[in-house]
Amino acid sequence: MMKYLIAFICFILLGAIAMFTVANNHKIDYYQNTTPKADLKAYFNGPIKAWGIIQDWRGRVVSRFDVSMVGRWEGDIGTLEEDFSYYNGGKQKRVWTIKKLSNGSYVGEAEDIIDQAKGSHKGSALFWNYSMDIPVEGRTYRIKFDDWMWQMNDGVLINRSYLKKFGFTVAELTLFMKK
Repeated sequence: MMKYLIAFICFILLGAIAMFTVANNHKIDYYQNTTPKADLKAYFNGPIKAWGIIQDWRGRVVSRFDVSMVGRWEGDIGTLEEDFSYYNGGKQKRVWTIKKLSNGSYVGEAEDIIDQAKGSHKGSALFWNYSMDIPVEGRTYRIKFDDWMWQMNDGVLINRSYLKKFGFTVAELTLFMKK
């Protein structure tokens, strides 16, 4: 009986290691030759409407929201204002300051973002990662975000965010944007 338990634990650990390796090998270079090409400055310039959901680790939708955004750029410095309206009646506002760096990557700051968000793009994909303190049921948790965005046809951008704590995905956010 003990050897079956040990074999089962080894099987679970190997599966977890394989999933961790696959998740961490998901790199922006994979999208180099995909179209339509993503252009952060062009897309996040002017008004954008968005609709999103947050799912917990079980896949259950725990929050739904709409977002109205307006972006403005002056040279390589952009401002993106986001106004969130949650279906439970909550409101939230975030103002990003985004800077395009000379190497083509981006950094972003907002009041509720820890340090800086860092981003890059290749082909149709944009990738951002950052940390944020999130209140949940009276407690605050520092969560790491891995944001993947893909430029689609007809002014649509799809955003898939993986919210992580201690390297484990604890929630996922899906956002559809329309310019």
